Order: sequence, then C-alpha cells, then structure tokens
Amino acid sequence: ERDSKLCESLGADLIFCPEPSEMYHDPHAFVSIDTLSETLCGKTRPIHFKGVCTVVTKLFHIVAPDRAYFGQKDAQQLAISDLNFDIEIVGCPIIREEDGLAKSSRNTYLSPEERKAALCLSKAVKAGQEAIHAGIPAEELLGKMRAVIEAEPLAKIDYVSMVDALTMQPVEKADRSVLVAMAVYIGKTRLIDNFSYEV
Repeated sequence: ERDSKLCESLGADLIFCPEPSEMYHDPHAFVSIDTLSETLCGKTRPIHFKGVCTVVTKLFHIVAPDRAYFGQKDAQQLAISDLNFDIEIVGCPIIREEDGLAKSSRNTYLSPEERKAALCLSKAVKAGQEAIHAGIPAEELLGKMRAVIEAEPLAKIDYVSMVDALTMQPVEKADRSVLVAMAVYIGKTRLIDNFSYEV
C-alpha cells in the first residue's frame, strides 16, 4: 500500500502487482546464473540470485519494458540482471543520507543506536576509496575496511571483498575495473554497500 501511494504521488498511471499464485505455479522453473552468483552475497545466500533472475526474467517477458533501472548498491544483482534481453539496463548511483549511510528500505529496521552504528559501512567505504587510490594491495585495503567495521561493537561482518567488476571473481589488486563490496549485520539487519574503481 505504501508503494502504491508513493507511485500515485509521483504520477504513475499503472502499477504491476500480481498475486504470487499468478506468477509462480507449483512446481515452477528457475533461471540460474552460476559464476556471477557464487561470490559476495551469493556465497552466504546461495539461492538468492536464482530467485532474482527468475523474477526479473518473468517481469521482463510480461511487461516488455524499454528500460529497467537497478541501483548500484546492489551491484551483483545489477550485473546478474543483464541477461541480454532487448532492454536497456540502467545502473543508478548509490544515494546516501546526509551522514553517508546508503539509502535502503532496510534502514527502517534499525533502532536509533543501530542507525548510528550503521555508519561504519560508509566509513569503511571511505577508507577503502582512500586506500585504493594510494595503490594499496587488496588484502591490505580490505583489512583497513574490516578494521573500521570491527571497531563498531554492533557490527558483524558477512563479507568484505574486492572482485572483478565483470566476472565478480576475487582479485588481488586493482589492476582492472573492480568492485569493492561488503555485507554487514547491524544487530539483526543485514546491510550492503560498495564502491567501484575503474582503470
């Protein structure tokens, strides 16, 4: 209901909101992407991207849009969603709150104390950006980022990784275009953030 009201306030004429039973029959087929989904979020959430690819494929076939917009905060999802449909995939920059926290619907789950603690993610991003521009190797760079996060008592790291921007496979140095990404639990809420570096 909140999303419907937001769409209406922005001038949307229609929304696509089918019942689950209309989209998924039992049993139903899945779309699976292997290599791209085996690292980062795919490592600790092994079936997540199978669901993402399936729902995106169904949505694109039903709606047949000209363009689809994906946030770069979900960089792995953005890479996986480009399945060579006749659709322009548009990556949208990460939007941050005034204090630096990446905007996310999950931020609403944070208590005031957790919201403050969550700033360790954007602080880690800043530390990583400074380190990568200084030419520091991946292992040392990621160590600096982990240290920033680990200094926050409410934070628990899921992963902090540097991967090739196209293949999503781990790299040891930024000698190509890379993605530096992280997933961190703040209390029970899992948050993600990242930055890209292009050569």
